[in-house]
Amino acid sequence: MVKYMTNLQSLFNIQGQTVVITGGSGELGKPMAHALAQLGAQIAIVSLHAASSSKVAAAIQAEGGHAIGIACDVLDKSALEQALAQVSAAFGPVDILINAAGGNKPQATTSADRTFFDLDSHAAESVFALNFTGTFLGCQV
Repeated sequence: MVKYMTNLQSLFNIQGQTVVITGGSGELGKPMAHALAQLGAQIAIVSLHAASSSKVAAAIQAEGGHAIGIACDVLDKSALEQALAQVSAAFGPVDILINAAGGNKPQATTSADRTFFDLDSHAAESVFALNFTGTFLGCQV
């Protein structure tokens, strides 16, 4: 078993690679950021709010990892391009992109009191934009 684990570790070695995580301060992105930093990756935490992305980056740095926090709206292509420039200046080219930015709104979710036909179309459009368009634009940049 040890032989196989050694092979896996060399096959999936991300030491020194640059990882960008959109939604990096969220429920999914934050633990991924910490885990990948522990494996030696350089982490760019991209989040809507500077305070939350900086807080996660500081926690990773306190654990001995390399991380930066970047405020960015994933629905704004020019903001994503600026974020990429910041990542490139700090760590070089991006090796891995994790699109963890996303979310939902109660008005776009069915419940015992709200059927599919009662969903707010603006809320549904907002959820679609964040979950699909934010990922789409992140991959384009």
